[in-house]
Amino acid sequence: MSTDAFAVIRRIRAERTSAAPKPGEVCELCGEVIGDRHGHLVDLERRGLMCACRGCYLLFTPGGAGGGRFRAVPDRYEVFDNVRLSPAQWEAMQIPVSVAFFFFNSVLGQVAAFYPSPAGATESALPLDTWAEVMADNPELATLTPDVEALLVRVDPATRAGECFLVPIDACYELVGQLRRLWKGFDGGAEARQALEEFFAGVRARAVVHQ
Repeated sequence: MSTDAFAVIRRIRAERTSAAPKPGEVCELCGEVIGDRHGHLVDLERRGLMCACRGCYLLFTPGGAGGGRFRAVPDRYEVFDNVRLSPAQWEAMQIPVSVAFFFFNSVLGQVAAFYPSPAGATESALPLDTWAEVMADNPELATLTPDVEALLVRVDPATRAGECFLVPIDACYELVGQLRRLWKGFDGGAEARQALEEFFAGVRARAVVHQ
């Protein structure tokens, strides 16, 4: 984070501290009370998401004064209509369920793959050569912004036909958290499957076709 960004946050914190405390969720940088709909930052060191007020969020957008450790999660939803992903490639990724998300971890310098499970977001040992094949077949996927955007992929277990979306990474963790709360039995159960259908319906409604 730049010195200027630190100075702004210290000043805002001082102002918040002098005011009477208020109930509700707060910005994890400055302490401002925020509503249910708010932005998120990715903490690159801790690999965690942080709730942020509008002011702190804007500090860490590409045009903001911040940088370094934190990144603002954008609000971009796109659908890739012609992604080519073979059954053999999906099998090689060692993902035991029909849904996974992929993002580029700039700290490690490689793509990470996660899928929902009863334990939350579970990492798959993604073979880098398989991912290189996928990228070679689908160069449009290179538009993904490191750390803050993810490729959300869903594959039909019977036909292996798939759909692929570019989404904010916080949306992926929202899905994982929701499924974890509802998960029952081996395959998640009826409630989890319904939640998955509703989530993807919402993503489809928001996504624009990638140009």
